[in-house]
Formats: sequence, structure tokens, C-alpha cells
Amino acid sequence: MVDRAQDAPWLAWLVEALHQAQWLLLRLLHACGLAGGAEGQPAWPWAWRLSGENLLLDAGQARLLAAGLGCAGAALLLLALACTWRRMRWPLAGGALLAVVLAPWPSASVVQVPAHPASFHTQPQPFSDTAIARGEAHYARHCLRCHGAQGNGQGRDAAAQPVWPPSFTSTLLWRRADGDLFHAIRHGVRGRDGRATMPGFAAWLSEAQTWDLLHYLRALAAGELLQATGSWAQPVPLPDMALRCHSAGKTRVSDWRGQRLLLTTAPLRDLLPDPRFITLWLPMEEAPSALPDAVDCVAAAPATATLALELVSASQSLHGVQLMADKAGWLRARNARGASAWRNDDLLCRTPDGTAQGVASGQEDALSRILRLMDAEPVRYVKGGRVHGTVF
Repeated sequence: MVDRAQDAPWLAWLVEALHQAQWLLLRLLHACGLAGGAEGQPAWPWAWRLSGENLLLDAGQARLLAAGLGCAGAALLLLALACTWRRMRWPLAGGALLAVVLAPWPSASVVQVPAHPASFHTQPQPFSDTAIARGEAHYARHCLRCHGAQGNGQGRDAAAQPVWPPSFTSTLLWRRADGDLFHAIRHGVRGRDGRATMPGFAAWLSEAQTWDLLHYLRALAAGELLQATGSWAQPVPLPDMALRCHSAGKTRVSDWRGQRLLLTTAPLRDLLPDPRFITLWLPMEEAPSALPDAVDCVAAAPATATLALELVSASQSLHGVQLMADKAGWLRARNARGASAWRNDDLLCRTPDGTAQGVASGQEDALSRILRLMDAEPVRYVKGGRVHGTVF
């Protein structure tokens, strides 16, 4: 899948600007008492919102919107000049009117999408191993029978539903706003004819439990997409988890933001200190009480960490699996062949032509190349739409 924003950075800026403008407007209205609250966060007061995710799929409509906004900005500038330049007041005002009349605008059906009070709700909890583990329990209790163990809509009760349950393994889950998914789980889903196609679970799930369930669904979808396509079709963060580290004050994965992270399950005998990254060890057997010198940190709760990583990395067993995260915390590479068996194609994010940026050394090994490309090709994630600056 090619991300159009890779070739058109302005599209990423436009999508981000649309989201931020609406988010800031909601906060302003809420602070002024003009927008109420819904389930612990400010409630979006209208039945529609501007859709950044649709613009990523239709660059032509995005160009029309950008041109229209440019004309509107020009009209405002001309009006401001008309107020201060009396001799040219009427020509400038006429120019402003002409800019408004001639402004191109995209189709309303593309830019406007239905909204809910929770559409701009944000995840209050980090994407972590414990949240994913809690979400798994909620999924097994309330969702498994319809959506299936793989989240593909093939549960045992799927055929009895008014509409066949959707698959969580498609990119649709990732393109929908967290708030819209939160609303769907808590209040149900209705078809275009108004008939209920999925019940709501607000009576059985608290707000915090609903967010945990969404974390589990993201992890499940990441792993299933990786298994089906050989890549993460959306940016996937390394789940946060508790650690025991040599460095004082470092107790969680999130404390290492700004460093490359290697999470490995390899036996200690195969591990050596490497200054190029922070080594996080997930022991497959009981960890020694003393922190090994060969690693920087050890997962403090191996059971929940194993569950989370098995989900996102599509591994039935994590034996021999290594995951590499970049300095921003995004998972970028996966190796299931052992500590020293990295290959170029373990980097799951590539530029359109598949070539490396910069000049590679003739002595450069596969892991060094992966690390260099991770730094040269950072992930760009835009809220309100999907932007990953690579091709899969």
C-alpha cells in the first residue's frame, strides 16, 4: 500500500491541521461552557465532523479543499487591507468577494462524515502490556463469539447477527478515530436503515475497560495484518511495560524514548552488549534475580509482556524473536531467526524504490543498515488520518 502523503507532504499537514483545528475548537467551546461532556471528556456538539482520513484516500478532493482554504485566506487578507486602505477599499472588497465566489470546494460527502459526542475522545491510557491483557479478558467475555479469536468476524455466532461482523484485521479499524470506536463499543452500531447491527456494551464495560478493549483490538489487528501481509500496515508502537534496568530511574519502556530499543527473547549466552541500542530482555524461562550484564533491562512482568508481544508480532511463540523499535517508540523490524541472524528484509518499512538513503559502507551488516534506515526514514503519524512515511 502506497501512502500518498509520502509524495505529498502538504496532504499530511492538511489532515493534521483539520484534526487539530477541530480538537482545539472543541476544547475552547468546552472551556467556555458551550460544549458539554460525555463519558469523562469534552463532547463534540455536532452530528458531523471534517474527515481527514477520507482526504488521504482522495487526493483530488484534498487539493480542492486546500485551494478553497487558500482562497478563503486570501479573501480575509483582502478584507483586512480594505479596512485599512481607504483609497482601495472597494476594489479590495470586490477582490475578496471574487475570491470567495471562485473558490473551489470539495464534495461535502467526502469532507463531512457522521460524528458522535465521543468522536474526539482520546485514549487516556498508554498502549501497554497490562492494558492489552485486561482488554483480552473483556474481548473473550463480550466479543469472541461474534468476532472470532483472530478478530476476523468468523465467530461461532457470526451468522446469526443482523449483519456479518466486520473484521478487525482490515485497515478500516486503524483509519477510524479512537473516539468513534469507543462510541461504537459502548453504544452499539446501526445500519443505514436505522436497524441495530451491534449492541452496545456500556452496561457491562466501564469507560476504562472500553479503552483497554480498544488497546487489545489494536494489538490483535497489528499481528493479524503482519501475518497476512508480512508488514505492519499501520504504525505500531512497542507496548509500554515495566522493566528492571541497570540505569537508575528507568523503570518502563517509555522511559527510554529517544533511544533505539531491541527487545529480544534470545538466550543470555547469545547476547552481547551493543552500544547502538538499548537491549530489553524478555526471558522465556524464570529470570535470574540478579540483572545480567549482557542486557540493559529485563521485563519485570514476563507473562503480560509475552501476551502483548505475541499479539503485535504474530508469533505463537516468542522463542528467538527480536523486535526493534526506533527512537520514537515505533516498531520497525522483526527477526525470528536468532540474535545475529538479521537480514535486510527484516526492516518492515521501506521507501517506494526499496533503496537506502545515503551511502552504505561496503562493510555494513544487515543490522547496521536497518538501524541507519530507521533513523533516515522516520515514521510520521497524523491523528485524524493515517500517515506512515513508507511503502509496504
